[in-house]
Amino acid sequence: MRRAREVLVIGGNRYFGKRLIARLLAAGDGVTVLNRGSSAPPPGAVHLVADRNDEKSLTAALGSRTFDAVVDQVCYTPRQAETARRVLTGRTRRYVLTSTVEVYEYEDSIAPVRESDVDPLGVAVDLGLPWDDPEFLDARYGEGKRQAEAVFAADPAFPCTAVRVAHVLGGDDDFTGRMTHYASRIRAGGPITVPVVNHPATYIHVEEIADFLFWAVGQDFTGPVNAASHGLLTTEELCSAIAARIPDGRTVFRQVEVGATSPFSFTRGYAMDNSRATRLGFRFTHARQWLAKAVAETLGKDAD
Repeated sequence: MRRAREVLVIGGNRYFGKRLIARLLAAGDGVTVLNRGSSAPPPGAVHLVADRNDEKSLTAALGSRTFDAVVDQVCYTPRQAETARRVLTGRTRRYVLTSTVEVYEYEDSIAPVRESDVDPLGVAVDLGLPWDDPEFLDARYGEGKRQAEAVFAADPAFPCTAVRVAHVLGGDDDFTGRMTHYASRIRAGGPITVPVVNHPATYIHVEEIADFLFWAVGQDFTGPVNAASHGLLTTEELCSAIAARIPDGRTVFRQVEVGATSPFSFTRGYAMDNSRATRLGFRFTHARQWLAKAVAETLGKDAD
């Protein structure tokens, strides 16, 4: 029988983070959830309250605890990474950073990008940037994650992997509002703005990324790894799946050369190659297998 593990989840109080916690608890693992106290974890998990940006607060909250693995769901900046590295040194055997497809924001490749296309060891870290400014950080989400990855890669105090998560769809608790944006446009017959050249992208279902993170906790590989379902989806395919649930809905696309475009429409290649994770043993589904389900989950009765 598998030995129960002690796992610390930093953040994780919503969306696929809470699904990961549920999987860990169901597997019999000891789970400690650390957040700012905004919400309590499910029964069975230990709750620690601390500001992860405050090194003294974080250290005090953890006390003498040690863990088999840490899953950091809310590390967005190199400063947060530096703090986590210092505080967690000697406390964990494995660290899983939830990263993002946005680390590839400077790439524009016809072929799906591989992990080697953004090597964290080649990313410059600038701790002096105003990372504490929400507007600055919001506009530089991908860069913040790139530099956070770079901090751990440059000085690995413990085995670390960065899971580069594709755009996530599904669930009745999707907080992004992107799918509901499309639904409202289709219901009203309003225009959906897309680039003249609109590239497809890779996606992953909310349950599948929770499965992936649960799996990654128990592995020993290090370095970045792409997490995306097989296959590409276009904006047209997404809208078609949404329109199928809206009686008399009309999908009207309007191409624009400049200016804002709708969610999930891309002026450049935004696909990830998932072959490394596949070789390591994770079995992805195909995005078209779950797309209709994801739409139904998120839109629910509101689509009818």
